[in-house]
Amino acid sequence: MPIFHSRDLTTWNQIGNVLDRPSQLRLRTAPSSGGIYAPTLRHHDGLYMLITTNVSDRGHFIVSAEDPAGPWSDPIVVDGLPSVDPDLAWDEDGTCWCTYATFGAEAGTIMQVPIDPLRGEILDAPRPLWSGTGLAAPEAPHLYRIDGTWYLLIAEGGTARGHAVSVARAPKATGPFEGCPANPVLSHRSTGSTIQNTGHGDLVQAPDGSWHMLLLGVRPRGVTPGFHVLGRETFLRAAMALGPAPAPARLLPGRPAELAAPARRRRVARRPVAFDWYECTGTAG
Repeated sequence: MPIFHSRDLTTWNQIGNVLDRPSQLRLRTAPSSGGIYAPTLRHHDGLYMLITTNVSDRGHFIVSAEDPAGPWSDPIVVDGLPSVDPDLAWDEDGTCWCTYATFGAEAGTIMQVPIDPLRGEILDAPRPLWSGTGLAAPEAPHLYRIDGTWYLLIAEGGTARGHAVSVARAPKATGPFEGCPANPVLSHRSTGSTIQNTGHGDLVQAPDGSWHMLLLGVRPRGVTPGFHVLGRETFLRAAMALGPAPAPARLLPGRPAELAAPARRRRVARRPVAFDWYECTGTAG
């Protein structure tokens, strides 16, 4: 699992690997489409922590390091959560919340549980958090505390052409969560964009205070259903704004997302929010 570093969100250099030895990663019994799913990287109390899921072995586990270049610790397994897409967030009192998506026959709900990330212990019973807007397969939750408000970002609509990003807010990490009226806040579904299947977003704040979204997408070729030899790629979009929204960003293959005037192309989710807690705009790339 490579880890990259950037000072401008445009030029990236690999500085190490998080999972680089058999004691961290057991894949001997992993079938096709098995193994590692959806890592989340966070920094807390001087430690970089990465939580992910080995769906072919021990499930959720956490590794940590003082330096993101490594060395990274052996895994701390979080037992008892049959699920995917785990996220870590810390409350004001130090509580570590693991938010995750139900999987398989139980899919359809974003769940949350307090854990001890240094021991892998579950501290209370898991509880449902939000089920999204009604689109299929709510997954990929990420939880953020920003200016006293908690935001829950999820993917929904399935990982194919209907993939989308939606967001909700709450006064506490435990909810209750209220969906943004402009949901989904990002999607390329039903467009002619060269980038499709956009979703599974995570937010990062730059030193200048601007917010950026990392997300997954594909560049399909051929007729429906198409093919994409590069698989799911990582894209960056300067598309999220807390407060007054910036000019929409264009998501183009092979280029960084740049703030720009709206393109003369079909717009996606160009809808004003009904109240002022969140403003979301975007254009198809």
